[in-house]
Amino acid sequence: MSALDTTSCNSSNLQGFYAWTDTLKGIQYGPGCLEEALPNFLDLLGVKKVLIVTGRSLYEKTDVVKQVETVLKTRDAYGGVFYEISQHSPIAGIRKAQQVFKEADADAIVSVGGGSPIDASKAILYHIHKETGGPILKQIAIPTTLSAAEYTAGAGFTNEEGQKVAVSDLGLAPAAVILDAKLTLSTPERLWLSTGMRAVDHAVENLYRSLIPPPSKHLSYAALADLFVNLPLSKANPDDVNIRQKLQIASWMSFLPQKFRKYSAAGLSHALGHKLGAAYGIPHGITSCITLAPVVALMAETACHEDKEWLANAIFYLRIPSSGSLDKDILTLSDAIRGLVDKLGLTSTLTEYIVPKEDLPKIAERTLGRADGPLYPEVVKLLENMY
Repeated sequence: MSALDTTSCNSSNLQGFYAWTDTLKGIQYGPGCLEEALPNFLDLLGVKKVLIVTGRSLYEKTDVVKQVETVLKTRDAYGGVFYEISQHSPIAGIRKAQQVFKEADADAIVSVGGGSPIDASKAILYHIHKETGGPILKQIAIPTTLSAAEYTAGAGFTNEEGQKVAVSDLGLAPAAVILDAKLTLSTPERLWLSTGMRAVDHAVENLYRSLIPPPSKHLSYAALADLFVNLPLSKANPDDVNIRQKLQIASWMSFLPQKFRKYSAAGLSHALGHKLGAAYGIPHGITSCITLAPVVALMAETACHEDKEWLANAIFYLRIPSSGSLDKDILTLSDAIRGLVDKLGLTSTLTEYIVPKEDLPKIAERTLGRADGPLYPEVVKLLENMY
């Protein structure tokens, strides 16, 4: 079965495997928890000196990184800051950060920001590990968006050709995660809400991805219920730290850390987002706003019965009555996702990001890995409808 073949099922209802990531030692959450959590994790991990990895805007336009610096300096663990990580984590920034890490004589990274600095930190540590042959060093992740990169053992970054590539190792999963909602207050609204849609994307696609165990699917239902309620509330009340904390926890539930004995491919919406994002400069949260609702509608036509059941049952958690038809309920879920995107003011198209229509067959082929598969015509048509 192809990683994106939705016409047959690898059932995880009654058989499967679940384990926590080997690396993750703890997640501490709560408004204002940074000053307690960071020293605790430094001690727990035996870290002596860290390099902060972040983005330029967060470093220059907010005091978030300064707060992290202050805590590290009180513990004499500050090894400097690298703030040249940009969207989609270009390889040039990763290579430069590797050199800065060595010069600082650091033994760990504290990443601050969204998916780009967190994934870039995994890539930095991966390349250092390959270069030295030593163990993979540790990352403490302090996310300020809802993209959930902190819960995975893989990292995506952009190579010299502008293509998204990935590295993966269980040791790359952050060793500790700090969810302090106060540190998210300066996150721009569009970034905050669109990464919230990324979390919605995680939760929905977990319902039909292969090898996802039932407990994780039920957590995805809970995540969806909270995201659909609290994302609009956060837009209306951007300074409400409690709502932001609930959203950070919902993002966590949307992507419960786990390890797989076999590879579990991303769903179609994520796969399309990976191909569209780096090549055309579309933020990952926005790719989810564009791709998720149409992909869910396609599942009503192409998914196997078990996956349809998981998807259709999601509307119960959104307090939407069932029609009695799996296909119709999946289309209702698609409409609800589209409605949430509209409510958040995030409606976007491929036209806005100047994606040439002549590129669509190539995008579909790269997403599916082949141009002669059963879903290829449907995916090309799906992309055509995103303009």
